Amino acid sequence: MGLLEGKVAIVTGAGHGIGQAHALELAKQGAKVVVNDLGGSVRGEGRGNAADATVALIRKNGGTAVPHYGDVADHDDAGDMVATAVDAFGGLDILVNNAGIVRDAAIWNMPRSDFDAVLRVHVAGTWSPCHHAAEYWRTRAKSGLANRASIVNTTSGAGLGGNFGQSGYASAKAAIVGLTLTLALELQRCGVTVNAVGPSGLTRITATMPGAGEVIEPGGVPEDGWDPMDPANSSPLVAWLASDEAHYVTGQVIRSIEDRIILMQGWREKKTITAGGRRWDAAELGARMAVDVFGTRGGGLSFEPA
Repeated sequence: MGLLEGKVAIVTGAGHGIGQAHALELAKQGAKVVVNDLGGSVRGEGRGNAADATVALIRKNGGTAVPHYGDVADHDDAGDMVATAVDAFGGLDILVNNAGIVRDAAIWNMPRSDFDAVLRVHVAGTWSPCHHAAEYWRTRAKSGLANRASIVNTTSGAGLGGNFGQSGYASAKAAIVGLTLTLALELQRCGVTVNAVGPSGLTRITATMPGAGEVIEPGGVPEDGWDPMDPANSSPLVAWLASDEAHYVTGQVIRSIEDRIILMQGWREKKTITAGGRRWDAAELGARMAVDVFGTRGGGLSFEPA
């Protein structure tokens, strides 16, 4: 018996890379899986049937899966994806939002259309599936049916700490963290946990970076082998977060880098100064910031991500 026996899952962007690895792992753990993938390029251009290959692999391994070729950022397509899970398998317990594209450039070289396209897929393409899944689970809860459901969203190091040339991608991945924290609050009473995972691996997206190396597809590393850049390395974490065993975990951001699992701590109060019950004087504030907040004492401040 796997961790997810009897569960129904949707995994978006599951035709390649990390998404495919998640779908395979969830199926291995006993879930029935709707494999969503638009089948486009890493830039989000074109359409295809990439989902079919993942479905074939799941079925070859004895699992159960159906394909879905919709656009996650199209609100109606996202609704159809949830309906597909309910129609094909009788319900929905797990939503893994993984679909994404990349169009990197320094901000002075990035067309507005590329920025919009990246945010559309990552942010709207996470929000819309969450919206339809939340409607389904809330309707069940209001009718007296218990949910033990999970959403796992996908962030990245770029969204958590910034990365040169990725103002669109980093903005999108940071927005997904904000969405995750908010949905954890909104859906808690419906019996739904919501967490974000920051995976690593040599995927089609990371391979676009200079010197990154060749893409590793799931199955490219033997099960008894080990490659620190295997896209499948984060999939056991996703499967665990989606299980009843992890139902006490919500509103968290967890990174999976090589063999390390890292619980992140986000924006928090670090240092506080007070004006003593009056409005600050700007010149006085500057001196206090330099000494008491940044500790530079006029010696300059090098860039360090928060």
